[in-house]
Amino acid sequence: MTFRFVPNDYRIKHVTDCWERRGCTELRRAVFCDEQSLFEGSDADAIDDIAIPIAAIACVAAIPERVIGTVRIHESAPEVWYGSRLAVHADFRCIASLGKELIRHAVCTAHARGCRRFLAHVQQQNIPLFRHLHWTLLEMISAHGRPHGVMQADLAYYPPRRESEIALVNAARAAA
Repeated sequence: MTFRFVPNDYRIKHVTDCWERRGCTELRRAVFCDEQSLFEGSDADAIDDIAIPIAAIACVAAIPERVIGTVRIHESAPEVWYGSRLAVHADFRCIASLGKELIRHAVCTAHARGCRRFLAHVQQQNIPLFRHLHWTLLEMISAHGRPHGVMQADLAYYPPRRESEIALVNAARAAA
């Protein structure tokens, strides 16, 4: 049996450096283009020009090493925000708190910026996770040729968060 090192120190933060932005772009391409075939070549769109990108970064010895998760948020109308392009690197999906904390940081950040309604188009297989995190399914739609739920976060469970970065520590574990 082969084991690989899985860091136990993570940062969830607003993207500020070029290497973080590149890491988010590469991860989105790997997940949405290569793995899921939702897009051909790139998933970039006009929302990237106005969105606040958020990254989950694995750290080794407290030094940021690589982007392992991402999401972006943007205000689509006054007080109405959307989250989109949530992705976690395949090697880190076993750490359930990463995706949940990306979602939490996204909604709490928007809430601190005046959000009164936070929405997302959620892939059908992820609807149960979002329901567990206090989201309501409003309707089913087709997006990029796949079923998605239009979902709304219950802001009562997402207090405003003004910090641009949070730390997460997970119990160290080896992955096969």
